[in-house]
Amino acid sequence: MKIVLAYSGGLDTSVLLSWIKETYRAEMIAFCADIGQEEELKGLDRKAKNTGASKIYIDDLQEEFARDFIFPMLQAGAIYEGQYFLGTSIARPLIAKRMVEIARAEKADAIAHGATGKGNDQVRFELTAAALAPDLDIIAPWRDERFRKQFPGRAEMIAYCAKKKIPVQASAKKPYSSDRNLLHISFEAGILEDPWFDAFAPANKGMFKLSVAPEDAPDKSEYVTLDFTRGNCVAVNGKKLSPLAVMKTLNKLGGKHGVGRVDMVENRFVGMKSRGVYETPGGSILHFAHRQIESLTMDREVMHLRDSLIPKYAALVYNGFWYAPERLALQALVDESQRNVTGTVRVKLYKGGLYAAGRKSRVSLYNPHIATMEADPTRAYNQDDATGFIRLNGLRLKVNSKVNGAKNLTKHV
Repeated sequence: MKIVLAYSGGLDTSVLLSWIKETYRAEMIAFCADIGQEEELKGLDRKAKNTGASKIYIDDLQEEFARDFIFPMLQAGAIYEGQYFLGTSIARPLIAKRMVEIARAEKADAIAHGATGKGNDQVRFELTAAALAPDLDIIAPWRDERFRKQFPGRAEMIAYCAKKKIPVQASAKKPYSSDRNLLHISFEAGILEDPWFDAFAPANKGMFKLSVAPEDAPDKSEYVTLDFTRGNCVAVNGKKLSPLAVMKTLNKLGGKHGVGRVDMVENRFVGMKSRGVYETPGGSILHFAHRQIESLTMDREVMHLRDSLIPKYAALVYNGFWYAPERLALQALVDESQRNVTGTVRVKLYKGGLYAAGRKSRVSLYNPHIATMEADPTRAYNQDDATGFIRLNGLRLKVNSKVNGAKNLTKHV
């Protein structure tokens, strides 16, 4: 049996690699995706092989991540439950897709992951595999009672590594767990499981990696311009950039000014609530600026239709349905909605805040002559027309009140 394992070299995946190999008597192929986590990859090849892998793939997927996953999602304006920019959620289908590709190339029988049975990632990995490789088996040790019985906690995992001479740097207790990629870094578990715990208190500044605390940000604001073409940012401060370079540039700018911090209690797909703390500096700027250029260039009814679908689109990403037909159908609508979302936005960054400081477009639907409170020189809008417009819209309200009585509309329960 040959198995492809999502591998990071940390405590959990080191134990998993060895345990799966022993339990299934399998040849293990390790896979590590570089999606902007900036973790030390040096020596990972040697470590994986010393732990029992016959081969390891270490693939730089950052450009693909930005271009084919982050940017299409940002075009949709997707935010889960009004706060979460879906940084972890959107990375999982890319990782799983690459695992499937490696499994095909290596003629593997199964793929394996270290996601727990309580979280969302198990669903995201496995729904992607179901869509792209329905014949592949999935091995999820955290849902295997044998594994949980052998490793009820980190202490047992550390002892196992010592016995097997697997080199890991780990302590028996971690204050929280984190996950980093090009779009964000997330923090959860440990001390963060208390929703009353203040993650943004000065004593906890050391937890954050991508941004300074707003109170420590520069006292002087900074302006940044973003050029958009068909809903995608193509230049920052007048410099043309690839999607990857856009993300890296905006992450630095946003982080410098303390932009993009979120602390929320969210609803996991498996049914429980969980508390997460996030840093999304570049993604926050992009989302904000994208909305500004849309306000200038997108037709009202198209915008309202797309906006009505944002919760559904975000839930599909969050729940792992990136490759589901309904997400692809929604993406087609999103792509069409972005046809004329082209122009430039100027944003002011200041101590954690984002402020619109200007927007312009050659395809702007905003007409100052029509919108002006002064006399319209083009005579494109006749204010007298509003009389009939209001009368027709009020007709059903008048009929309802005459039939049912106006007093019924103002009763308080």
